Formats: sequence, C-alpha cells, structure tokens
Amino acid sequence: MSTSGEHGYPETGHTRTHLPGGDPYGGAPRRTPRSSSRSLITVVGVVVLLIAAIAFANRDNSASPTDGSPKGAAHPPAAPTAASGHTPVPTTENGIPTHFPHTQQGAESAAANYAVALGSAEMFNKDKRDSVLQTVMAPSRVTSSKAEMDKAYTSAFNQSLGLSADGAAPAGSTFVSRTSPIGTKVTEPGDDTATVAVWCSGLLGLAGAKSTNPVTNSWFTITMKLQWAAGDWKIITHSQQEGPAPVPGDDKASSADDMSKTVEEYGGFTYAR
Repeated sequence: MSTSGEHGYPETGHTRTHLPGGDPYGGAPRRTPRSSSRSLITVVGVVVLLIAAIAFANRDNSASPTDGSPKGAAHPPAAPTAASGHTPVPTTENGIPTHFPHTQQGAESAAANYAVALGSAEMFNKDKRDSVLQTVMAPSRVTSSKAEMDKAYTSAFNQSLGLSADGAAPAGSTFVSRTSPIGTKVTEPGDDTATVAVWCSGLLGLAGAKSTNPVTNSWFTITMKLQWAAGDWKIITHSQQEGPAPVPGDDKASSADDMSKTVEEYGGFTYAR
C-alpha cells in the first residue's frame, strides 16, 4: 500500500505487496477469487447495512439533550453554507451594497456586507468613515454613531498603527484592514427587525519594509441589530467579541512586498445569503 507524505497526500511510486497468488510485478499470476466467495461477501455486506439502518431508526431518544431542551425536542439544523441562489443586490451606495430583500436572508446578506464596510480601511479616515456610517446605519442612529466612532478612531489610535492622523499610510507602505465574513446566523428573527451574528476573519496592519505593525490575522464575531427602514435593512446597534478562532496553522508569513501587492490586486466580494 502507498504511504502518505508530510501533509497527508499520497507519495509517488509503488510499494510491492506479496500476495498468496504471487508478485503482481512478476512471477506467477495471482489467482482470481472464486465467484461464490464474492457473492458471500456481498450478502454479508447487505445484512450489515440493514442491521445498522434498523439500529439507527430505533435508537433511544429518551436521553435529555445537553442544551436543556425537552426530551425528544427537534434541534434546529445548522444554516447551509452553500449559496442560496439569490442574486446579489445590484445597487450600491458609497461602494457598499444596498437595498437588500425584506426577508431573513436579506437581513443576513446586509449584515455580512455591513461587517465588511465596518472593518475596512475607510473607517480610519474621518470623511470616509462618515460616508460608511451614513450608508449602513439606521437614519435615527447616524449622528450618534458618528460621535461614538470619532471617540474610537482618534489620531492617537491611527498613529499607534503607524498611520498619519487622518489614516494615511506612510510612503512605501500599504495599510491593510479587511474583514471577511465566514458565516451568518439570525439570533432574533422578526418582521421589521432582526439580530444577526456574523463570524469573521480579519486582517489588520501595515505592510512595508520598515513597518513595526505587520499585517496580522484575527477572528471575531460582530452582532448587529437591524431595522427595516427606508426600504432597506439598516443597523441600529452593533457590537464585537473575539472568536471563535481556529488553531493557528504553520503557514509561512509572506513578505511585505507580497502582502502589499496582493491587497492592491485582489478585490472583495458582495455577500449574499
């Protein structure tokens, strides 16, 4: 049988296995199994499958679920990871997808795209940040959100990342701030309001030869309460918490030049549930 390489892929080449009927690479030919033996194996296999199916159908459902739900209660299925088939919205405002369907899937799509906008490099510049908030926030929350974000995205904060006071990267460097939604979940459904959690992976840092803040990866979940307003889903409130985060892999970090080139050449997506 073949052996596996370092990453679990089969290695090339052959390993000889000596069988009772002779060496498959030389010598006497191997004897063909008798048809009666093959038929017996087939019958036994079918019987085993039938027994397994009967056991599964009659399994004991009396044990109490670990999540505290009543015995025998149906557990909600996980949301499908495949695309729903709905066409992404064709309209944008300030580069952000808008006018999502007035459905639960529309709310999830809106939350995913708004998470991308709130995690973008535009948030580090006052004028661009105001445009983002004007687009994604509910009309009643725009003014207060701008004030809250101004307190968070200060000149001192930008400078701690190696940026200028207005969020510009120094010459020869590329500032990276990207959010990629991994999945969405509606935690509180409703007709005109919905709370949606968006599990994300993010990149943040300064790609440059002299950068002291290299681009790093993080995992977090953004929870948004959305409201149907002015013909679209808009954010009323949003919060962020760390994780869930997978075990880090052993990938080799790319050079600053590779990271800068990749960020400049690869665009983002419009997310639709």
